[in-house]
Amino acid sequence: MARKKIALIGAGNIGGTIAHLCALKHLGDVVLYDVIEGMPQGKALDLTESGPIEGFDVTLKGTNQIADIAGADVCIVTSGVARKPGMSRDDLLGINAKIISDVAGGIKAHAKSSFVIVLTNPLDAMVTLMKRATGFPKERVVGMAGVLDSARYRTFLAMELGVSVDSVQALVLGGHGDDMVPVRSSCTVGGVPVERFVSAERLDAIEARTRQAGGEIVALLKTGSAFYSPASAAVEMAESFLFDRGKILPCAAYLDGEYGLRDLYVGVPVKIGRGGVEKVIEVPLDAKEKKELEVSAGHVGELVAALDSVLRK
Repeated sequence: MARKKIALIGAGNIGGTIAHLCALKHLGDVVLYDVIEGMPQGKALDLTESGPIEGFDVTLKGTNQIADIAGADVCIVTSGVARKPGMSRDDLLGINAKIISDVAGGIKAHAKSSFVIVLTNPLDAMVTLMKRATGFPKERVVGMAGVLDSARYRTFLAMELGVSVDSVQALVLGGHGDDMVPVRSSCTVGGVPVERFVSAERLDAIEARTRQAGGEIVALLKTGSAFYSPASAAVEMAESFLFDRGKILPCAAYLDGEYGLRDLYVGVPVKIGRGGVEKVIEVPLDAKEKKELEVSAGHVGELVAALDSVLRK
């Protein structure tokens, strides 16, 4: 059986880490594309030389030619400028909009049947632009946000309680920004509501840290943003698609009436299988969470309006 083909658009820290994970997990052959000459080729060669040690036989190719993504089953887009200290995700809007427009044209021309996962920030605007520019159906364009945000929420809760992260189930909805919505009412530890273990005051602090988690890492690194955890999140999404696993994962999905929202990419739980985003899952929210989701979705709408303004210039 021919191996699946995974195209990584952007060979920076996230792209390189995704390539490594794809090889280690035997997900398929990998093409690393970047405009910087030599970088994707060097990373691909370095990873290939680890194959005999790690025991993988997948092919890794680095390229500066977008045409080399031809026939990809999945495209994972990380191209763009990363956040630096003092920058919000929204500050990146104008810079990354042009990059994503160019990338979308390449995907449309050379990988027209692919499932597209967007990681570039500001995420909600960039995944919207990707769908528009490719013309792909909503099932085949999705943003990586909630998988990462929910993982961070779970991490901080596990740290607080001194338990395995496997024992913590948590969900974060909304836009991938400072007004994301950690859904406390759906959070459990060993199947028991989290509020049985953690005080409301501590939960407030943990949820605030979750909202600021990306900025916390940016401040520590000083010259870049998170890449290990975003890469792992993207690979989990790609794996569910490539192997038709049907995982329920929180992602930035195009809503058409779900949660009372329409014509917006907002972070919600979805089922990802061979058909891409096969179903949006509507979870019950309490009154406070519903209001927070409305506020977060409102900011996404403002961000998309700002994107439209940028594109008109």
